[in-house]
Amino acid sequence: MPLQNRVTPEGDIIATADRGLMLGNRGGAFHLPNKTLGNRRWASRQWIACVLAFKGRRREAMMMRGRYTELFFLDEATALAAGHRPCFECRRRDARHFAALWADARGWRTPPRACEMDAVLHAERIGLHGRKNTFRAPLAALPPGTFVRIDRCGALFSYLVYCQHLLLWSPAGYTLALPLIDPLEVEVLTPRSIVSVLKEGYRPLLHPSAAALLC
Repeated sequence: MPLQNRVTPEGDIIATADRGLMLGNRGGAFHLPNKTLGNRRWASRQWIACVLAFKGRRREAMMMRGRYTELFFLDEATALAAGHRPCFECRRRDARHFAALWADARGWRTPPRACEMDAVLHAERIGLHGRKNTFRAPLAALPPGTFVRIDRCGALFSYLVYCQHLLLWSPAGYTLALPLIDPLEVEVLTPRSIVSVLKEGYRPLLHPSAAALLC
Protein backbone atom coordinates (compact mmCIF):
# COMPACT_ATOMS: atom_id res chain seq x y z
CA MET A 1 0.00 0.00 0.00
CA PRO A 2 1.33 3.48 -0.87
CA LEU A 3 2.12 5.76 2.05
CA GLN A 4 0.18 8.98 2.51
CA ASN A 5 3.01 11.25 1.42
CA ARG A 6 2.09 12.83 -1.94
CA VAL A 7 1.17 16.53 -1.95
CA THR A 8 -1.45 18.07 -4.25
CA PRO A 9 -1.59 21.70 -5.46
CA GLU A 10 -4.26 22.20 -2.80
CA GLY A 11 -1.67 21.31 -0.16
CA ASP A 12 -3.47 18.09 0.75
CA ILE A 13 -1.41 14.95 1.39
CA ILE A 14 -2.75 11.85 -0.33
CA ALA A 15 -1.74 8.23 -0.94
CA THR A 16 -1.03 7.25 -4.54
CA ALA A 17 1.18 4.81 -6.39
CA ASP A 18 2.11 7.47 -8.95
CA ARG A 19 5.64 8.81 -8.62
CA GLY A 20 6.69 12.47 -8.53
CA LEU A 21 9.74 14.44 -9.62
CA MET A 22 10.51 16.15 -6.31
CA LEU A 23 10.95 15.39 -2.63
CA GLY A 24 10.25 17.75 0.26
CA ASN A 25 9.22 18.15 3.86
CA ARG A 26 7.41 20.46 6.24
CA GLY A 27 10.05 21.19 8.80
CA GLY A 28 10.37 17.88 10.61
CA ALA A 29 8.38 14.79 11.53
CA PHE A 30 4.61 14.71 11.93
CA HIS A 31 3.86 11.09 10.98
CA LEU A 32 2.80 8.48 13.51
CA PRO A 33 4.90 5.42 14.51
CA ASN A 34 2.88 3.25 12.09
CA LYS A 35 3.82 5.57 9.18
CA THR A 36 0.35 7.06 8.86
CA LEU A 37 -0.73 10.66 9.39
CA GLY A 38 -2.87 11.90 12.23
CA ASN A 39 -4.37 15.39 12.29
CA ARG A 40 -1.07 17.26 11.92
CA ARG A 41 0.08 18.35 8.47
CA TRP A 42 3.35 20.13 9.29
CA ALA A 43 6.04 20.25 11.96
CA SER A 44 7.22 23.84 11.48
CA ARG A 45 6.99 26.75 9.03
CA GLN A 46 9.97 25.46 7.02
CA TRP A 47 8.23 23.91 4.03
CA ILE A 48 10.78 23.04 1.34
CA ALA A 49 10.99 21.36 -2.06
CA CYS A 50 14.07 19.23 -2.73
CA VAL A 51 15.67 17.06 -5.39
CA LEU A 52 15.11 13.31 -5.24
CA ALA A 53 18.85 12.50 -5.04
CA PHE A 54 21.59 14.50 -3.30
CA LYS A 55 25.22 13.56 -2.62
CA GLY A 56 24.47 9.85 -2.67
CA ARG A 57 22.36 9.95 0.48
CA ARG A 58 20.22 6.86 1.02
CA ARG A 59 17.12 6.31 3.11
CA GLU A 60 16.62 2.92 4.68
CA ALA A 61 12.89 3.49 4.62
CA MET A 62 10.29 6.27 4.41
CA MET A 63 8.83 7.88 7.53
CA MET A 64 11.37 6.44 9.94
CA ARG A 65 11.04 7.15 13.66
CA GLY A 66 12.77 10.38 14.59
CA ARG A 67 13.21 11.47 10.95
CA TYR A 68 11.33 14.13 9.04
CA THR A 69 8.18 13.20 7.16
CA GLU A 70 9.17 12.74 3.51
CA LEU A 71 6.73 14.26 1.04
CA PHE A 72 6.64 14.03 -2.75
CA PHE A 73 5.37 16.31 -5.51
CA LEU A 74 4.47 15.76 -9.16
CA ASP A 75 6.75 18.70 -9.99
CA GLU A 76 7.99 22.00 -8.62
CA ALA A 77 4.93 23.98 -9.72
CA THR A 78 2.84 21.64 -7.57
CA ALA A 79 5.18 22.16 -4.61
CA LEU A 80 5.03 25.94 -5.00
CA ALA A 81 1.22 25.89 -5.15
CA ALA A 82 1.15 23.97 -1.88
CA GLY A 83 3.39 26.65 -0.34
CA HIS A 84 6.83 25.00 -0.45
CA ARG A 85 9.96 26.95 -1.48
CA PRO A 86 13.28 25.69 -2.90
CA CYS A 87 15.65 24.08 -0.39
CA PHE A 88 18.84 26.04 0.36
CA GLU A 89 20.88 22.85 0.87
CA CYS A 90 20.21 20.56 -2.07
CA ARG A 91 18.97 23.30 -4.45
CA ARG A 92 21.17 26.21 -3.45
CA ARG A 93 21.28 27.86 -6.88
CA ASP A 94 17.48 27.72 -7.32
CA ALA A 95 16.92 28.87 -3.75
CA ARG A 96 19.20 31.88 -4.14
CA HIS A 97 17.53 32.77 -7.44
CA PHE A 98 14.11 32.45 -5.79
CA ALA A 99 15.17 34.69 -2.89
CA ALA A 100 16.66 37.29 -5.24
CA LEU A 101 13.43 37.48 -7.23
CA TRP A 102 11.47 37.66 -3.97
CA ALA A 103 13.49 40.78 -3.14
CA ASP A 104 13.03 42.20 -6.64
CA ALA A 105 9.26 41.82 -6.36
CA ARG A 106 9.31 43.96 -3.18
CA GLY A 107 11.99 46.43 -4.19
CA TRP A 108 14.38 45.20 -1.50
CA ARG A 109 18.13 45.71 -1.80
CA THR A 110 19.07 42.32 -0.38
CA PRO A 111 17.45 38.88 -0.63
CA PRO A 112 15.51 37.66 2.41
CA ARG A 113 16.67 34.87 4.67
CA ALA A 114 14.85 31.55 4.54
CA CYS A 115 13.13 32.16 7.87
CA GLU A 116 11.79 35.50 6.65
CA MET A 117 10.19 33.88 3.60
CA ASP A 118 8.86 31.01 5.69
CA ALA A 119 7.06 33.39 8.05
CA VAL A 120 5.34 35.17 5.16
CA LEU A 121 4.49 31.96 3.32
CA HIS A 122 3.00 30.27 6.35
CA ALA A 123 0.54 33.12 6.80
CA GLU A 124 -0.32 33.03 3.11
CA ARG A 125 -0.85 29.29 2.79
CA ILE A 126 -2.65 28.44 6.06
CA GLY A 127 -6.02 29.92 6.94
CA LEU A 128 -8.79 29.28 9.43
CA HIS A 129 -8.78 25.76 10.94
CA GLY A 130 -5.69 24.87 8.92
CA ARG A 131 -7.44 25.27 5.58
CA LYS A 132 -5.58 26.51 2.54
CA ASN A 133 -5.66 30.25 1.90
CA THR A 134 -6.53 31.31 -1.64
CA PHE A 135 -7.22 34.60 -3.38
CA ARG A 136 -8.96 35.71 -6.55
CA ALA A 137 -7.27 37.35 -9.54
CA PRO A 138 -7.81 37.82 -13.29
CA LEU A 139 -6.55 34.76 -15.11
CA ALA A 140 -4.74 36.89 -17.69
CA ALA A 141 -2.67 38.52 -14.91
CA LEU A 142 -1.21 35.24 -13.63
CA PRO A 143 2.30 34.14 -14.66
CA PRO A 144 3.25 30.68 -15.98
CA GLY A 145 3.67 28.17 -13.18
CA THR A 146 0.69 29.41 -11.16
CA PHE A 147 -2.03 26.99 -10.05
CA VAL A 148 -5.71 27.91 -9.98
CA ARG A 149 -8.85 26.16 -8.78
CA ILE A 150 -11.83 26.11 -11.14
CA ASP A 151 -15.36 24.79 -10.71
CA ARG A 152 -16.35 22.56 -13.61
CA CYS A 153 -19.89 21.18 -13.49
CA GLY A 154 -20.02 21.43 -9.73
CA ALA A 155 -16.61 19.85 -9.06
CA LEU A 156 -13.37 21.65 -8.20
CA PHE A 157 -10.21 20.96 -10.20
CA SER A 158 -6.63 22.24 -10.05
CA TYR A 159 -5.16 23.71 -13.24
CA LEU A 160 -1.66 24.93 -14.09
CA VAL A 161 -1.27 28.16 -16.05
CA TYR A 162 1.20 27.34 -18.82
CA CYS A 163 1.79 28.54 -22.40
CA GLN A 164 -1.57 30.29 -22.74
CA HIS A 165 -3.38 27.18 -21.54
CA LEU A 166 -4.82 25.67 -18.39
CA LEU A 167 -3.45 22.17 -17.76
CA LEU A 168 -5.52 19.82 -15.63
CA TRP A 169 -3.47 18.33 -12.76
CA SER A 170 -3.56 14.70 -11.70
CA PRO A 171 -1.21 12.65 -9.49
CA ALA A 172 0.16 10.96 -12.62
CA GLY A 173 0.65 14.12 -14.67
CA TYR A 174 -1.25 16.74 -16.66
CA THR A 175 -4.13 15.24 -18.59
CA LEU A 176 -5.99 18.00 -20.44
CA ALA A 177 -5.14 21.38 -21.96
CA LEU A 178 -7.75 24.15 -22.17
CA PRO A 179 -7.17 27.55 -23.78
CA LEU A 180 -7.05 30.51 -21.43
CA ILE A 181 -10.36 32.35 -21.07
CA ASP A 182 -9.84 36.09 -20.78
CA PRO A 183 -10.84 38.02 -18.63
CA LEU A 184 -12.04 35.20 -16.36
CA GLU A 185 -11.37 35.77 -12.66
CA VAL A 186 -10.17 32.64 -10.88
CA GLU A 187 -9.32 31.32 -7.43
CA VAL A 188 -5.53 31.16 -7.08
CA LEU A 189 -3.93 28.28 -5.16
CA THR A 190 -0.30 29.42 -5.37
CA PRO A 191 0.50 31.82 -2.47
CA ARG A 192 0.67 35.51 -3.35
CA SER A 193 4.38 35.89 -2.63
CA ILE A 194 5.24 32.94 -4.84
CA VAL A 195 3.05 34.34 -7.63
CA SER A 196 5.10 37.54 -7.35
CA VAL A 197 8.31 35.53 -7.70
CA LEU A 198 6.89 33.78 -10.77
CA LYS A 199 6.01 37.18 -12.25
CA GLU A 200 9.65 38.21 -11.80
CA GLY A 201 10.71 35.30 -14.01
CA TYR A 202 11.15 32.23 -11.82
CA ARG A 203 10.35 29.14 -13.89
CA PRO A 204 9.63 25.99 -11.88
CA LEU A 205 10.44 22.46 -12.98
CA LEU A 206 7.37 20.95 -14.70
CA HIS A 207 6.37 17.35 -15.27
CA PRO A 208 7.06 16.26 -18.89
CA SER A 209 3.33 15.72 -19.44
CA ALA A 210 2.87 19.50 -19.47
CA ALA A 211 4.94 20.00 -22.63
CA ALA A 212 3.61 16.77 -24.16
CA LEU A 213 0.05 18.10 -24.07
CA LEU A 214 0.97 21.10 -26.18
CA CYS A 215 3.25 19.44 -28.77
